[in-house]
Amino acid sequence: QVQLVESGGGLVQAGGSLRLSCAASRRTFSSYAMTWFRQAPGKEREFVAGILWSASSTYYGDSVKGRFTISGDNAKNTVYLQMNSMKPEDTAVYYCAARYGPVVVFTASYDYWGQGTQVTVSS
Repeated sequence: QVQLVESGGGLVQAGGSLRLSCAASRRTFSSYAMTWFRQAPGKEREFVAGILWSASSTYYGDSVKGRFTISGDNAKNTVYLQMNSMKPEDTAVYYCAARYGPVVVFTASYDYWGQGTQVTVSS
């Protein structure tokens, strides 16, 4: 069992930055994909970014490429999402998720989820 706890959400102006953190209850990086999703009101949950440590690979959704960066600290069992040049359309609840295996964009493929953290970008 893996527990995930997100933090770092809040209110930011357009063009600003935020960094989200996802702390895992135990070491997951060696074999797990760690991924960020987001869900805006009235919309489906959307893939944002994922990292697979065993392959040193990162993946990004088209809407955040070049603006967001996913990274992690293996010693702290923590994954980060650095969000720069933020836009009002980035407003959503951001969720951290984990699965054993490669990064995929399908929410149903993830076994573990955090409770989510609200990010609001004002125009």
